[in-house]
Parts: sequence; C-alpha cells; structure tokens
Amino acid sequence: MALPNMQTPISRRYFVNRTLVAGAGLGLAGLNPSRAFAAAAPLPEATPQKLPRWRGFNLLEKFNGQNRPFREQDFEWIAELGFNFVRLPMDYRMWIEDNDWTKFREPTLKEIDEAVGFGEKHGIHVLLNFHRAPGYTVASPPEAKSVWTDEEALRVCALHWAHFAKRYQGIPNRRLSFNLFNEPPKLEPDQHRKTIAHIVEAIRKEDPNRLILCDGRDWGNATPIELADLGVAAATRGYQPMPISHYRASWVGGSDRWAEPTYPLKVGDTTWDKASMRERLIKPWQELQQKGMGVMVGEFGAHNRTPHPVVLGWMGDLVSLWKEAGWGYALWNFRGSFGVLDSGRADVQYEDWRGHKLDRAMLRLLQADGG
Repeated sequence: MALPNMQTPISRRYFVNRTLVAGAGLGLAGLNPSRAFAAAAPLPEATPQKLPRWRGFNLLEKFNGQNRPFREQDFEWIAELGFNFVRLPMDYRMWIEDNDWTKFREPTLKEIDEAVGFGEKHGIHVLLNFHRAPGYTVASPPEAKSVWTDEEALRVCALHWAHFAKRYQGIPNRRLSFNLFNEPPKLEPDQHRKTIAHIVEAIRKEDPNRLILCDGRDWGNATPIELADLGVAAATRGYQPMPISHYRASWVGGSDRWAEPTYPLKVGDTTWDKASMRERLIKPWQELQQKGMGVMVGEFGAHNRTPHPVVLGWMGDLVSLWKEAGWGYALWNFRGSFGVLDSGRADVQYEDWRGHKLDRAMLRLLQADGG
C-alpha cells in the first residue's frame, strides 16, 4: 500500500540494541548502548492469546483535540511507582496536514515516536490507540463519514494504521501494541468484523507480527467473539455501574440528576457488588479467553465527583477481580479527574508529592491490586 509522506520506520531509525540513539529528542547521543537502559525492568512477552497483566494509566496529551508532547516525567514516575503500561488515546486530526486526512504531519508523529522511546527507556509497554480514528469517535463532534459503512473512511483509516505499522515495524510486542478503535458503538458483529479485518490486513502487510487489541462492541462492553479467528486480543472497560464511575460527569447527559452513589449500589433490580460484577463483567470475557483471545481492561476509574470512599470500595473489588482473572488494566488518568495525581476531589486529604497532589489511598489500592 502506497503511503503519502512515508518515512523510514522508527524501528530502523531510532532503536539500536534497545537504545534510542537519535531523532527523538532524548539527548542520548554518545551513551553506551549496552548500558543506556540497563535500569529498565524487563517487560513480559505478549501474544494475542495471552496478554501480560500490564498495570498502568492512560496519558492524554493527544486526546480529543489536544496536541501536546508526551512527558517523559510521566513515564519515569509511572515506572517508579511500580507500573509498566501506558495507553495513549489519540486524535488522528493532530497528525494530518491542512485537514487532508491522507497527508501526515511529521512533527506530531515524532512526538509519538518520543513516547515510544520513553516507554523503551523506562520499561513501560506503550499501547497506541486511535480514540478518534478516521471515520469514528465516541467524542463530539462525530466524524462526517463512518468507518463502519463508508468505503473512503475505511480506506483512510487503514492507511493511517498501515503508516504506524511501517513506522514501528519490528519493535517487539512486549514494548508496543496497537488498539484500533476506542469503544466501537452498537454494531452487528458481521459489520464490526468486516471493518476490523480490513484494518488488520493493512497492518500486517507492513508488520506481520504486530500485536493488535480490539475494544468490545457496545462501547467496550460486549465481547467481540466475531474477531476470534483474526489473531487479535480484546479490551474491555471498568466503568460499570455508570452512576458510580460517571456521577456528575459533565459530558454524560443526565448524570447531574443521579442520586449520590453508594457501594454496593442498587440500580433497578441489580445490586452492584463484587459477586454481581464477577458475573456481569468477568465471566463473559473469560468465555472469550477460552476462544483464544487475550483480555485486558483498557480504561477504568471514577470521576472526581463520586465520594472517595465509594470509589475506593468499588475500585478495590474491580481490581481484585481482574487480578483473579489475570488481566491487566489502565486507569483513565494518571493526572486528572480520574487519576492518582491532581484529581481535584473535594473529599481527599492529598499528599504533596513533587509539586502535585497525590491521592495516596488510591495509589496504594492499585499497587496492592485491590488489597
């Protein structure tokens, strides 16, 4: 597939003997390649059938219209605190030229290269996600053309993923993986499979072995069993029940009228507690694992308006269930309203930590996998 403005793959330009030696702005020229990253913890191998139990955070520098460079300090601190994973939910509009979705902006792509390099340096697995892909987003405004039904949108989306596949060709899967879409909508399984299969094929033409993760349908909640023969892994979500995770979230219509949540929480005829979450949120995805698809939790957490004791009780049960299942996970923020740093909660006694406000109780819960 001919790709406009295609550059030499980052795996050949930047990575030599596990050392980022040029071009990513890390100031590593002249370092001994055998010693530069000696301190980085080894990352586990990753396959579509068996994902490691990665643990970490989403970093939002290129999320939903934002286009800031990723911060090496985030990677350094995440590793220091005992985690080994970041998901980068990104907006494709940040790397196209003059609103032409077939032309790529190299300076922005180099900032993504830097993030891949930071992961290499600090022992962090990097999962690249198109939160806004050509033809689909859960954010506003919606895309003008739908990747699920429009041939041009599908072609362009495949073009973008093929560009990334060639750029990062050969970087080991223990270091880097691709997450094609963020939270596909309610779709017929055949329609979903057709789109995913087309993009997977485009990626594998450039990098046959790249690890690919696919969110479930129905905004990450429905198991994508229709993808079981494509050699991809799956990602679910940790936001149920929404009256806990998104209480008074400004982007969720009607959430300001929900009653202040408790945990356990009764919603209609369902009581949300550890037992019900095991039945509803764990077992269906374990059945998917039995079909040969690895599973992880790409996003979870609760907005800062939910009472902190409720968040900790609910989150502790979720995280311990994922530990039982052997699944990795990524909190939606590292810094921000869902995160462990600078979350802006009114009912937390924060710890001053390197110029930031640290939610030590939430951090300890994550470090202990729920206790």
